[in-house]
Amino acid sequence: MRTCPYCAHDNREGVLFCEECGHPFVGEREVLATSKLIDADQANFQGRVTWGTARFDRGSSIVIHVRDHETPVVLEAKDEILVGRSDTNTGLLPDLDLGSYGGAEQGVSRRHAFIRRGEDTLTLVDLGSTNGTHLNGQRLIPNQPRVLRDGDEIRLGKLALHIFFK
Repeated sequence: MRTCPYCAHDNREGVLFCEECGHPFVGEREVLATSKLIDADQANFQGRVTWGTARFDRGSSIVIHVRDHETPVVLEAKDEILVGRSDTNTGLLPDLDLGSYGGAEQGVSRRHAFIRRGEDTLTLVDLGSTNGTHLNGQRLIPNQPRVLRDGDEIRLGKLALHIFFK
């Protein structure tokens, strides 16, 4: 077992990066080498690497693909979208209820995160959730908004989603 010094996750022996947060395990005797791409390979690679747009127009919709589920969820954008799980005891009904996608088993909190619409962008805000929110592999600091881009991966606990702008 190898414990991550960043998130304290217990990883399998021999992994080079933390399976939970992606933190690299580089010790005194371990070296991670990078191969240099030849020019032809670099040209092919550069054409495929693109970031999605951060621009989100007023008339746009949000399309969310939950990993391992075929049917996407389409949300009409509003100023604030609560993401989490419903709670029959308190009557909490989030705008995006992930309970039917195994949210409880995957560590999604009842009030996990907000997606907020700004002037022409969307931001993601973790609400101090128990199991954290990750955007493209980076853990969010609670209550600090991060700009969303078309095609980003969001992980709530262990439940992975991809967000697209339509």
